[in-house]
Amino acid sequence: MTMGDELPVTSLVLPVLIRPVLSQLEKYDLGASQTLRAALTKAEAAVPGLNYDLVAGIMRRADIPVNMNESLLRLQGTLTEAECADLRLNRSEEAFQELNKKSSALKKILSRIPDEITDRKTFLETIKEIASAIKKLLDAVNEVSTYTPGTGKQALEQRKREFVKYSKRFSNTLKEYFKEGQANAVFVSALYLIYQTNQILFTVKNKSE
Repeated sequence: MTMGDELPVTSLVLPVLIRPVLSQLEKYDLGASQTLRAALTKAEAAVPGLNYDLVAGIMRRADIPVNMNESLLRLQGTLTEAECADLRLNRSEEAFQELNKKSSALKKILSRIPDEITDRKTFLETIKEIASAIKKLLDAVNEVSTYTPGTGKQALEQRKREFVKYSKRFSNTLKEYFKEGQANAVFVSALYLIYQTNQILFTVKNKSE
């Protein structure tokens, strides 16, 4: 894994893997779960990638061979609405609720890639779904931008440009996959799209709520 490949993986370990586990812990000890969540979130903010290093260190110690890119993609598809609460937009206007739906839909489709990539016919249909979901997400972002004030709108436009860049990179990665058969490159590119989708949601939350 190159340094560039690490970004989405390190950024997604906390929301996709660790926070859902802590949510389950709440059933048994709410205080402990909240304390751990706050500590790990604070640590991640201070040292980005710390939670990834923690999980990777445990797996190395236990000698468990795991493709983290593939695993995080699969786990993304298992997240409940409650486990994604940190990313959910709370404004009641239809534009914001549509962005919630479209972002969730895209991430759900992307999470199916590990199971479907080896079946060419199924995967080609999935690629069409992803392309459609990307377009719908961008349309939803455009609608939300009409509610976003000056500097916030500029920040959102920047996020949208980044998302488009990684959408194109995803498309190019797919072309390479059909030539070279490197599935992991597709997993990494899909994780970048999930990461960029989350960045859009964070920006909207920070600038419009």
